[in-house]
Amino acid sequence: MNKIILVIVSFLLFACNKDLPFEKKTLQGNAFGTTYTIQFYATSDKGILEGIDSTVTKVNKSVSTYLRNSTISKINRGDSTIVVDSIFTAIFRLSKKIHQITNGYFDPTIGVLRNAYGFGDVKPLKKMNKKTLDSLMQFVGFNKVTLSEKGTVKKKHPQIYIDFNAIAKGYGIDCIGKFLSEKGIANYLIELGGEILTKGNHLDTGKPWVVGIESVHSDLNNRSIATTVALKNIAMASSGNYRKFRFDSLTGKKYVHTINPLTGSAEQSNVTSATVTAPTCAVADAYATSFMALGLEKSKDVLKKLSGIEAYLTYTDSLNQHKVYSTEGFKKRIKTTH
Repeated sequence: MNKIILVIVSFLLFACNKDLPFEKKTLQGNAFGTTYTIQFYATSDKGILEGIDSTVTKVNKSVSTYLRNSTISKINRGDSTIVVDSIFTAIFRLSKKIHQITNGYFDPTIGVLRNAYGFGDVKPLKKMNKKTLDSLMQFVGFNKVTLSEKGTVKKKHPQIYIDFNAIAKGYGIDCIGKFLSEKGIANYLIELGGEILTKGNHLDTGKPWVVGIESVHSDLNNRSIATTVALKNIAMASSGNYRKFRFDSLTGKKYVHTINPLTGSAEQSNVTSATVTAPTCAVADAYATSFMALGLEKSKDVLKKLSGIEAYLTYTDSLNQHKVYSTEGFKKRIKTTH
């Protein structure tokens, strides 16, 4: 599964309260091409790590483009007979919904473009001009892909490459959260690759979990926080272009990892980072990516149609000055500005 560079970088730790009925546990590991840290309160962590590993494996087997024998890899190679599982089905249907709401700006079929620009799992094309882009665009468009009642995926063109990178990691985090809840864990914070899912409170303080949003001016070796927010029973995901980019060695042209699926362009919009809170991490993940491609004004229009989804967007104005736009709901979560 591809790794997106995100802008959430830290969560705040507090001293343990020995009077609590549960112990605070912390687990760390690797999943979906990145690392995770999970904090939770329980009497024991027996079987938790194994359950997390099992959950990650199931998601990867379904939608990881890096596993040759995953369901999505088989479909991308042209297998139209394979019947997809419940994970693939859920991600597909949610992607269709968000594709429609964003007027096509969220599109899992940009995989062929991501690979062409050098942000996928293959080498970039040596030459990217209008003629090449036009030929690739015929294989882009989530409306060209359907899921049959039998659970098979039908593509208008065999070359269409489905990539759920912008939503699958978030969905995987939701699956881990569901596993923890089923184990009776009522208070936890999952941080995986910069994406967050919370339930309940930080019991040492009796307050919501607090996480930081990295400044777009932050140095990679000395990261700084723009603001901190309180989260309870909610997810948060971020996306940013200020580090994830590539320069063409021949033309010197800069390509960013967010691709406009309507034009095929890999050029940055005026939104430089997007942080989104939502009921699930999959939804937060998808909209954070969408807002990067939509730009500020179109993002505002989409946000007006949404309920329970808030955003914190950094952007550059007409004078190339750094600005921040935050929805009223997101402002209520902000704890401290640095």
